[in-house]
Amino acid sequence: MSFADDLPELTGLRVSQRGPRVDVTIDHGDINLLDVTLLVSLLRLTEALEAADDVTVVVVGSANPDFFIAHFDVAAILELPRDGGAEERSELGPFHVMVERWRTMPCATIASIAGAVRGGGCEVVSSFDMRYAALDRAVFGQPEVALGILPGGSGTQRLPHLVGRGRALEMVLGSGDIDARTAEAWGLVNRALDADALDAFVDDLADRIAASPRVAVREAKASVLAATADPTAGLLEEARRFDRTLADPESHRRMERFLDLGGQTPDGERDLPSIVRRLAP
Repeated sequence: MSFADDLPELTGLRVSQRGPRVDVTIDHGDINLLDVTLLVSLLRLTEALEAADDVTVVVVGSANPDFFIAHFDVAAILELPRDGGAEERSELGPFHVMVERWRTMPCATIASIAGAVRGGGCEVVSSFDMRYAALDRAVFGQPEVALGILPGGSGTQRLPHLVGRGRALEMVLGSGDIDARTAEAWGLVNRALDADALDAFVDDLADRIAASPRVAVREAKASVLAATADPTAGLLEEARRFDRTLADPESHRRMERFLDLGGQTPDGERDLPSIVRRLAP
């Protein structure tokens, strides 16, 4: 029995397997909103991939050409406790567990990004081994600070390593978008390719990895991981500081206004920077 044959139900994800290569397509509503349902599916998928002994490479893309993952569900964030519970946390929460699995699982992980990926979605792809983006289509953003919170799903920890401190702060504090060409220049993505060349490039790369001995891929990835420090302490610090922002009434006012202005609708998400600029009093 192959990995894909033994998967549990994964709402919002389509999974197929061809030999040691697995392809995952995100197909979850109008904007691929990372709500609790999709988070649970990603947790189950990453748990299964982490344990799989017949997978060498996984490629994740989107069925929606406009959105890879819009961002995490702001309505769900509004329901989180405001009591500073993360101050005592000593273990990673579910979102951090999920993104860390993409980084550490034995198989190679590749994101093929043709549309917008912001907030929690940007944090997900930042945790992959490799990222490829479509020119003139893909955009990346961390708009959380404008909503009164911070990127609490690894963004404050991943971005400085990928793009450098100054550029990470431009993304995090500026709350704006960067296009695929800029993302490539900054190191957020491996390459930015013409939209009609993206799939062919990623397919060729994934097939070459899939053709390599599984043990060599696993050990090579593990050796590269050994070159970087364990991010757990930083992720726990991020969780504590994210939790503090939830205690601020202004953060709730801004998140509620974000939804009122059309955030999490297809039209609003296509022009998200204009909504973000309207959140200030």
